[in-house]
Amino acid sequence: MLGVWAILGESTDGSQNHYHASLIDENKPKEFLDFEELKEEPPSSTHSKQLKGDRNIQETIHNKIKKHKKHKEDSRRDLLKIPAVQSLPSADYNKTLQPRHKKLSERSKINTLNGVIINKNDNFAWDVVGEADMFGEHGENSIEFDEEFTPEFAHQEPGAGENGEPVHLFGQEKFRGDEIMKTEAFNLVASDKIVYTREVPDTRDPRCQAVAYDRVLPTTSVVIIFTNEAWSPLIRTIYSVLNRSPAEYIHEIILVDDFSDKVHLGKKLEKFIRKYLPSKVKLLRLKSRQGLIRARLTGARAATGDVLIFLDSHCEANTGWLEPLLHRIKENPLAFVVPIIDVIDDKTMEYYHGNGNYFQVGGFTWGGHFTWIDISEQEITRRGSPINPTRSPTMAGGLFAVDRQTFWDLGSYDEEMDVWGGENLEMSFRIWQCGAVLETIPCSRVGHIFRSFHPYTFPGNKDTHGINTARTVEVWMDKYKKLFYMNRPDLLNSEIGKVENRLKFREKKHCKSFDWFLENIYPQKFILDNPSHVFAYGRLRNPNFDTCLDNLQNEDKDTYELGEYQCHNFMASAQFFSYSREFEIRREDFCAQVTAVFPSSRERITMAQCKKGDGSQQWAHTKEGKIIHKYTRKCLDAGSGQSMENLSVAPCQNIPQQVWYFDHYFK
Repeated sequence: MLGVWAILGESTDGSQNHYHASLIDENKPKEFLDFEELKEEPPSSTHSKQLKGDRNIQETIHNKIKKHKKHKEDSRRDLLKIPAVQSLPSADYNKTLQPRHKKLSERSKINTLNGVIINKNDNFAWDVVGEADMFGEHGENSIEFDEEFTPEFAHQEPGAGENGEPVHLFGQEKFRGDEIMKTEAFNLVASDKIVYTREVPDTRDPRCQAVAYDRVLPTTSVVIIFTNEAWSPLIRTIYSVLNRSPAEYIHEIILVDDFSDKVHLGKKLEKFIRKYLPSKVKLLRLKSRQGLIRARLTGARAATGDVLIFLDSHCEANTGWLEPLLHRIKENPLAFVVPIIDVIDDKTMEYYHGNGNYFQVGGFTWGGHFTWIDISEQEITRRGSPINPTRSPTMAGGLFAVDRQTFWDLGSYDEEMDVWGGENLEMSFRIWQCGAVLETIPCSRVGHIFRSFHPYTFPGNKDTHGINTARTVEVWMDKYKKLFYMNRPDLLNSEIGKVENRLKFREKKHCKSFDWFLENIYPQKFILDNPSHVFAYGRLRNPNFDTCLDNLQNEDKDTYELGEYQCHNFMASAQFFSYSREFEIRREDFCAQVTAVFPSSRERITMAQCKKGDGSQQWAHTKEGKIIHKYTRKCLDAGSGQSMENLSVAPCQNIPQQVWYFDHYFK
């Protein structure tokens, strides 16, 4: 039997990372490079002739390029190599081992589309501009087409969904709503019943109502892009911005149609804009499908307001949403700011609201996905009041505001990214690492329909999210990119395009490292192989059967049973586990636990969200290879050692089934 047992204690860290309020040297002028300057110059014609005339040089260059590409591919593959195996841990991990913590070309021609005189400095010829404020409802140039919108207004029911209440459907309507959800990803029948100008509950913290903002604030260009968006949520988004924003601050609302082919977004939308919307609402149609990133860049280039605000096309701006964003940007022009995003139910269109006090900020997974996280204790202390700007490591990306010049100076978007996906993390990392700040503004609230899938297609069915994220990690994540490729080994040999321009941008801006980002902006992020966070990491292997702990293709979203599988000969995410300095057998944010109320001889092991200090998730590990569960005092047991079996703990014995070692240990 074992000669050691760990009585596990909770450690505390008295140190606190302090991040200076100013990220730039105020005494030194900040020089931002035009991104266009970073493009490589083509070789001169003289040089080209020399190369043509010398076959040997050509072959030499060709071989060097080939060798460089092979070296690049091999180096990416090397990221998943198994670390050198150590047969024994260096120590028993018990109470004597305390967890350690690291303390815009101008147009001279005036655009008079639809009779509306557009500013001669506008860069774009608009497809449609609103007329409601210029000619009145029955102005001389207004077109009478009320009957065309009769079906839309006929669907609306006074009171339905008012004040954010849910819309419940019955009978045939419910069946139709459920069927439409399969293609639209939300209940369009319920949405169509709600008037375009419904009231929603004021979800702000009550203290926000007492805040006084500057009367003189920057003007804003609100950019809303869409492709094949449903009618009612798009129109409701526009009206919510117009009706809940001081008119003097809304310079324009730019609608960018990313090559929609639905009939209601053609001439019908154009007529609606002319008749019912003011001249500050402008529509710009793209001639081919560009995707979110390039469509937003088109809208940003067309914008002439002081501030850019990007919104999704299925939102509802709430009371007082705009002033806090503009006020903060006026205070700090280097701030990228996001509102708190309230949930609009995709089935009933209910606008959810709580007490206005609790909210989360953005994080990310090593697999390259955005996630919501609780505000760190350090940030709660630093910000002071709960309604003060709150720093966020990342942003969801659908809704944010930024000074227009800052947007371009800090690199806008990576234009070589395709369609959608990964751009939010790329921008988030770049904001922090290149001297700006990313903040959630608690007194700004905007509702958003969270859809469970994308109702539109991706050109060529490409995994644009994965490819774009691979571009992100190659530019910004330094050595930590190996943790991404461990989750996405399929992208190791994928074509992600050239990243040289982005790397040059990072170098010339003197952007900080990803180590700096993790230490100063996201100190609570668990790093799977960091000696400050873990005692050991890699595959947890039973040498008798050569099987390893495996998540058996379960996603770390819901609780699932832990299993075993034949050990892989490369570092696969499914078999990567860490033994944390909180004594957890964990992946990223999921930990192994035993929670049986009535213990039997064998207990199943489940993976669940980690909870610091929870005894059901704490384990001891001995030199002899035992993995012992604290509460039950039972040992991790391989059973028959068959692949795909679920694992359990059993009474501890000196048997091979209960011997386990990690690939790598820290002393």
